[in-house]
Amino acid sequence: MKKLLAVTSCPTGIAHTYMAAESLLKMAEEKGVPLKVEKRGALGVEDELTSEEIAEAHAIILAADTDVLESRFAGKPIIKVGVAEGIRNPAGLIEQALAKEAAQAGAAAPMQEQTKKEGGSVRTGAYKHLMTGVSNMLPLVVAGGIIIAISFIFGITAFQEEGTLPAALMSIGGGAAFALMIPILSGFIAFSIADRIGLAPGLVGGMLASQLGAGFLGGIISGFLAGYLAKWLRHVIKLPKSLEGIKPILIIPVLSTLIVGLMMVYVVGTPVKTLMDILTTWLTGLNSTNAILLGLLLGAMMAFDMGGPLNKAAYTFAVGLLASQVYGPMAAVMAAGMTPPLGLWLATVIRRNKFSKEERDAGKVAGVMGLAFITEGAIPFAAADPLRVIPGTVLGSAVAGALSMVFGATLQAPHGGAFVLAIPNAVTHLGAYAAAIVIGSVVTAVTVSLLKKNKPAAA
Repeated sequence: MKKLLAVTSCPTGIAHTYMAAESLLKMAEEKGVPLKVEKRGALGVEDELTSEEIAEAHAIILAADTDVLESRFAGKPIIKVGVAEGIRNPAGLIEQALAKEAAQAGAAAPMQEQTKKEGGSVRTGAYKHLMTGVSNMLPLVVAGGIIIAISFIFGITAFQEEGTLPAALMSIGGGAAFALMIPILSGFIAFSIADRIGLAPGLVGGMLASQLGAGFLGGIISGFLAGYLAKWLRHVIKLPKSLEGIKPILIIPVLSTLIVGLMMVYVVGTPVKTLMDILTTWLTGLNSTNAILLGLLLGAMMAFDMGGPLNKAAYTFAVGLLASQVYGPMAAVMAAGMTPPLGLWLATVIRRNKFSKEERDAGKVAGVMGLAFITEGAIPFAAADPLRVIPGTVLGSAVAGALSMVFGATLQAPHGGAFVLAIPNAVTHLGAYAAAIVIGSVVTAVTVSLLKKNKPAAA
């Protein structure tokens, strides 16, 4: 019996990672195929694959949007796809893996190149590197944002009094966790590109971006600059074999860090800071029309692919702005991200005849996921009936995002959903903000109900 292994990973590590793993395991059980799945989520690595298991495996399925240490599978046939494909097409992936020829010595590189071409929806290149940076930055943003929000329980300006608990909380959340956001973003983008040799220049470049006021855009630029520079240096620097060992611990770190640092100080920092200042000024001075347009755009992006590139682009944009003390887009993005699963849960309640029993049961789960700001709770509905569900989720989220911006709501904690809203002062204009989420959910529910056909009575 051919044994298969799989790795699942998504940028946030909350939903897609586990949904893909469950989907693959369920299909493998139906087919009677031995399969173990390593999950690389927000809690770290679960069910990690051992070297013995890798050696015995016939093929590897990588359903991931972030770096998953692929080098450990060298020589094995690999099927590489985005994590969403692991949810949508587990049967096809398992069949592809079983159909692969057994690994042969020396065939590692060509075999992996071939599978890259076959996995049409694989996330590679810049997207994968950026998402690796975002996924590693996110715990800092969430922890920092929530700790800052907790400090507001004692009063919105209580942290200004030195020596108090609110001041300590602000120091932990804002002074430490938020200060590490951009360096970690930059460092892990570089790590994804060049492995360990990219980490030092990436972290230093990110710290300089933060100190120079270049914000998250500067951090992204420094991460890619550091990663590709370190990777290039590794290939062009040739040393005698006896000195090869000092290349990754001395020569490349020193040269790459020095070059990235000088580039950030003299070339990148100032123009990007100017761009960030313009963006910040524009965002903080939006009139009603522009606020509506921005909210509509961010909201629609959050709901269109629910965890895909557009969703992550909108989320990354809003999270990045937190470092510049711009909190309005974060509120709009979270409202828009909660709306799809909440709206679909509502639709299963008010129009039961439009959904099967399984879908109505899934609606209850989607409702809980919506409250926790896990947009992926809507994916089972969208995957089953995309032409009728996605228009409804996009419209509802666009409305929620626009209303949030119009109401002037701001949010300092980038995750947590309704649970963060319970923290006093975490969100401004709380009543209006909650109304935006409710209205967006109702719009989604009504639109989906109108578009979907009735289920047969037997359902």
